[in-house]
Amino acid sequence: MQNQAEITKQSTPVMATYNRFPITLVNGKESYVWDDEGLEYLDFTSGIAACNLGHSPQYVKDRLIDQMNGLWHCSNLYHIPAQEKLAEALVNISCGDQVFFCNSGAEANEAAIKLARKYSQLVLGNEDSEIITFTQSFHGRTLGALSATGQQKIKDGFSPLVKGFKHLPFNDLDGLDEIDPQKTCAVLLELVQGEGGVVPADEEWLQKLASICRKNNLLLMADEVQTGIGRTGAMFAYEHYGIEPDVLVLAKGLGSGIPIGAIVAKKHVASCFTPGTHGTTFGGNPLASTAGLATLEYIQHEKIVEHAGRMGEYFHKRLSQLAKEVNGIAAVRGKGLLLGLETENAMEIVKQAHKHHLLLLPAGPNVVRILPPLTVNIEEIDKAMEVLKTIFKKHDQS
Repeated sequence: MQNQAEITKQSTPVMATYNRFPITLVNGKESYVWDDEGLEYLDFTSGIAACNLGHSPQYVKDRLIDQMNGLWHCSNLYHIPAQEKLAEALVNISCGDQVFFCNSGAEANEAAIKLARKYSQLVLGNEDSEIITFTQSFHGRTLGALSATGQQKIKDGFSPLVKGFKHLPFNDLDGLDEIDPQKTCAVLLELVQGEGGVVPADEEWLQKLASICRKNNLLLMADEVQTGIGRTGAMFAYEHYGIEPDVLVLAKGLGSGIPIGAIVAKKHVASCFTPGTHGTTFGGNPLASTAGLATLEYIQHEKIVEHAGRMGEYFHKRLSQLAKEVNGIAAVRGKGLLLGLETENAMEIVKQAHKHHLLLLPAGPNVVRILPPLTVNIEEIDKAMEVLKTIFKKHDQS
């Protein structure tokens, strides 16, 4: 006899590409969401780092309403004022010079990959070069982005993959010796691997990698889809390491939940994109650009990045103390408000948290990923800590 979950899965017109939790969310405000039964949850997933200002931030909402009273969409064949302003804002706060807008992180990584290929041909004079990526990385689910991804489970069933990627071990100093400058045009990496287990880049390793890129005129491309826009306690995670990527990949938190993606590139790289080489219908349209611009304005005016850094430090200390008190946490890692708990069964911890009305995420089988909004306060962190303490102490007793 079929259970209700199986019947629902078979009868829904939505393709079964997700194993969804048995929760139906219908409303949200700041750090909280409510389901269709009126139950309240403390949301420490932030739409997988997309809702950096919490749910339905009033400042962004007001700006979107103003824009909706005007033009919602037009193609990129025309100048879009909000897009120009957002590009200028991103250039002003980053190490880049020009911006290309799209709709998601995967599309932004695709644009970065295409830009690297163009750079290889036009600047390096190489039409058959590789892009280096790393094991346990995650760059998206389009065919090019999943080919760049260093996790086999993402690729299973989708052969033949896009050629031209070489995966090296993450945070392995000796592994960098395998980079052949004659066969390479770019390196694409996350500064903190999110889906791969919340693993920050080792500083010595990253400095060596950046040095290799500089010496050999290879592009250093930072995938900051999850870490960008204040998530790690800096506007961009590369700032923690004292490096400057040639290409910066953004999405998620840039739009406060409105779909948007972008690459920010240094001028000598951006110039490889000329009219007709790349494009998008919806990317950078008036609504998405307005959301992005309002998000950045609020973050800067209210000093949200600094706040996120303080809250991240406080949360990390609380989690580290809990790890000393219980047996179920092997390690606490991450930066800012992108935190991970290494444990035996991450999914079980996430499900137990649901029973206590706390939303968390797995990052692989053995890491619980914690992504509160950057506006989170100490009271909310303490509330989450009480739930985690209850779960892990019960785990120790079982």
